[in-house]
Amino acid sequence: MSTVHFVLPSNVDDPATPSGGNVYDRRISDGLTALGWQVREHPVRANAAEVLATLPDDSVVLVDGLLSSGIPPAQTRRLRLVILMHMPLENELERHLLAEVAAVVTTSFWSRLHLLDIYGLPADRVHAAPPGVDAAQLVPGSETGSRLLCVAAVAPHKGHDTLVAALGAIADMAWSCVCVGTLERDPGFVDRLRGLARGLAPGRVSFVGPRIGEELDAEYAAADLLVLPSRAETYGMVVTEALARGIPVVATEVNGLPEALGHAPDGNLPGILVPPADPAALAAALRGWLEDSELRVQLRRSAQHRRTTLTSWAVTSEIVASVLSRVAANVSVGL
Repeated sequence: MSTVHFVLPSNVDDPATPSGGNVYDRRISDGLTALGWQVREHPVRANAAEVLATLPDDSVVLVDGLLSSGIPPAQTRRLRLVILMHMPLENELERHLLAEVAAVVTTSFWSRLHLLDIYGLPADRVHAAPPGVDAAQLVPGSETGSRLLCVAAVAPHKGHDTLVAALGAIADMAWSCVCVGTLERDPGFVDRLRGLARGLAPGRVSFVGPRIGEELDAEYAAADLLVLPSRAETYGMVVTEALARGIPVVATEVNGLPEALGHAPDGNLPGILVPPADPAALAAALRGWLEDSELRVQLRRSAQHRRTTLTSWAVTSEIVASVLSRVAANVSVGL
C-alpha cells in the first residue's frame, strides 16, 4: 500500500467555514483512500514547515498550496513534495518553491496554464485535476425564474457588492435572492452589504450564512438561477453543483469560471457570462433572464444537457493518484 502525507488546513472539516478548497481537499483525501492509498493527514493552521520537518526522508507529501509559504529549500530536496495549488499567490517565494518540488497539481486547466505562463515551469510537472461533482436530483425551477441564489463566502473578491448593485438596478422586477456563505471573512463588508440590501425592500436579499449537506441541497432545490459575480475564481465548484441539478448560471468571465460553466454537447452555454465588477452588465443579464421566458427554457435545457457531461470526484482523485504514484516511483511525472 502506497503512503502519502497530506498537509491540509486545520479547518478542513469545520461546518462554520466551508470553502471550495476545503471541500476539494477532503474529497481528494477520501478519494485516495478509496483507491487504496494510506493517507496520513496533517492538519495545520498556517504553515507546513514544522510538519514537514518531522517526516521521514523520501516521504511522498501532498501540501495544500495555501500552507506552502515558508517551506525551506532543504525540505524540497529531502521529501517528494507535490503542491496542490488552489490559487497562485504570484510571488517570488512561490516561484522558487514550485521550481523545486516534484510536481504541482492545479484545480483547473486555467490555473495550470496560468502557472506555466507566470513561472515558466516545465509543463510535464504541472497537472490539472479539476473538481468533480456529485450527481444530484434535477431541479425543474419555477415558471417565473425569480428565485436567485448566490453561494460564496461573503467577501469583496466574491463580488457581492456588484450583485447588490445589479439587483438595485432591477428593483422594478419580481425576484428574491438568497446569499449562502460564511459571514466571518469581512464583517464590515457584510454590514455595508446589508445596509444596501435593506434599501431594496426588506427580505428581497437574504444573507443566511454557511450551509452544507442537506441544508445546502435545500437551497439549490429552491433556486431558479445561480449567480456568481466573483472578481477572481480558480474554478468555481458551485457552478458545477448548480449544473448537476440542471440550474443555469450567470457568472463572471474571469479565470476558471468559463471552464466550470463549460458547454452543453450542442455547443450552447448553460448560462450567461458577464464581465467582473460590472453591475450594469450583470443587471442586464438578470433582466434578460427574468423577462424572456424563451431564454429561460433555452438555458435550462442547456444546463440539463451540460449535466450529462460533468465528471465525478473519482476521476479527480485518479488524476491526483497518478501524479503521486509517479512521484513515489521517482520517475518523471509527465502524464
